[in-house]
Amino acid sequence: MIPQLIAGLPLAAWLVVAAAALLVGISKTSIGGLGMVAVGLVAVVMPTKDSTGVVLLMLLTGDLVAIWIYRRTVDWRLIGRLMLPVAAGIAIGAVFLTRVDDLVLRRTIGILLLGLLVVGLWRDRLPAHGRAMALGYGGLAGFTTMVANAGGAPMNLYLLAAKYDKWRFLGTGAWFFFTVNAIKLPISVGLGIVRVDTVALWATVVPVVLLGTWLGRVVIKRVDQRLFETLVTISVAASALYLTFV
Repeated sequence: MIPQLIAGLPLAAWLVVAAAALLVGISKTSIGGLGMVAVGLVAVVMPTKDSTGVVLLMLLTGDLVAIWIYRRTVDWRLIGRLMLPVAAGIAIGAVFLTRVDDLVLRRTIGILLLGLLVVGLWRDRLPAHGRAMALGYGGLAGFTTMVANAGGAPMNLYLLAAKYDKWRFLGTGAWFFFTVNAIKLPISVGLGIVRVDTVALWATVVPVVLLGTWLGRVVIKRVDQRLFETLVTISVAASALYLTFV
């Protein structure tokens, strides 16, 4: 028997999901903000909570590849410092998911990301490793990743503020989000966000995610540090505007 979520998707929706899977793969090994674009694409063709489950499984697939590729460029101290506020953000996000509809979810995440972008304009003057910054960005990363798989945006802005080179940026981000997404998985199963039909849909696009991780690795070798930082900022801004106004 074909799961209902798969049976109900028209061809155009399948193409959108495949494009999102490719972007997820690319984002995990190159420009992280592209993952948020993928979240937005899938949310267009299916309910936000269903799309959240499918994209979470895609992200975990890309995470596994990324932690292997970038296993030697990880700042474990930063990851440890963020885990407590991230866990609090995930818990708040799980409660929030049970109380709001899809539109409120999208608008909330978009407004939060726009606020972070404004703060990011002054990142050269901010103490990126301070306790308040870790609490703020960590909490928002946990909350946004739980409700809409959008935690990459606040985490990317935090790593930019910390002035990490692109390899340390990618390695730290890869391990951070693998840990966070692994924590989210059982919670998402309990909330009914990840179900048999979302797993079935994810299974059909795994090869596309893997193709994306390879493409991302090829691209990132040709991108210098300045362009890398610019592309990350632009991708976060585009995602925030999309979620807020579309």
